[in-house]
Order: sequence, then C-alpha cells, then structure tokens
Amino acid sequence: QVQLVESGGGLVQPGGSLTLSCTGSTSIPRIYSVGWYRQVPGKQRESVAIISNDGSTNYADPVKGRFTISREGAKNTVFLQMNSLKADDTGVYYCNFRQILPTIDYWGQGTQVTVSS
Repeated sequence: QVQLVESGGGLVQPGGSLTLSCTGSTSIPRIYSVGWYRQVPGKQRESVAIISNDGSTNYADPVKGRFTISREGAKNTVFLQMNSLKADDTGVYYCNFRQILPTIDYWGQGTQVTVSS
C-alpha cells in the first residue's frame, strides 16, 4: 500500500520561509501529476501548486511568485518551497500524487503550517 509521508510544517513568522517535502513509500507507476493542497477549518481543500508529468506547473493566484513546487521523480518526492509567508497561508497542507489508468489519488497525512507573529 502506498503511503505518502510529509514533513517540514511548523510555526513561522510573517515574511519567513518553509519547505515542505513529501515522499512516497514505494514507487508509484503512471503518475500524471503531483501537487500540494491546503485546507483550513470550515473550508474545502484547495489546490496550492501542481506539477504535471510534462514539467508544467500551476499555482493558485495568491501564492504565485512566492511558492515553488519541484519534484524528484526517481525518488517519488515532491517539495514546496514557501517564501514571504503570510497569515493567509496558514492551514494544513496535503501532498497528492495522481496516478492514471486507473485514476487513483494518493494523499499525505497533512502537515500544519502556521504563519503568525
């Protein structure tokens, strides 16, 4: 069974930086995309950054220019470099690996990011 293990969350002051990482326990075949999502209490999980198999990236508007997603394909690892953090970036961050044929979404356990002074 595939497990995604996340690390790197924590408490940081506004303007600070954090790097999240997520690694799959085993090799996942036919990966279509990997990404990071954020969830805050009372709201749906929302996409933050996604990197597709062709290397193209997609960022939510509020994080453009501040966050960078990258992937080490051979190691089934995805990173999210977060700079110039704001209070609105606070939430639980989940990594996602999407497999195709069949379509299966794998999720990490979530890591808390709190931006506060």
